[in-house]
Amino acid sequence: MANTKSAYKRIGITERNRLRNKAYRSTIKTVMKKTLIGIKELTNENASSVQNLISLSYSKIDKAIQKGIIHRNNGKSKKASLIKAFKSQTARTQV
Repeated sequence: MANTKSAYKRIGITERNRLRNKAYRSTIKTVMKKTLIGIKELTNENASSVQNLISLSYSKIDKAIQKGIIHRNNGKSKKASLIKAFKSQTARTQV
């Protein structure tokens, strides 16, 4: 257990940062889930809205990488899975 004033301060700062990171990770998961649902229901009429969702997902993931909330390889993996799902779905709808 902490026994110095600075150690107690660090505990508080760590907890505050943990909660902030947790909220941001949750936001990323929610946006990715909405994007994947949009990709699954992809048609020619809603293609632009799905692309906007993908763009939003990319933005949130990049921001999390920049802030150090997730590792850059984890972010790249998330972005690759989104674009892979999008490309496979567009190939199905065009055939």
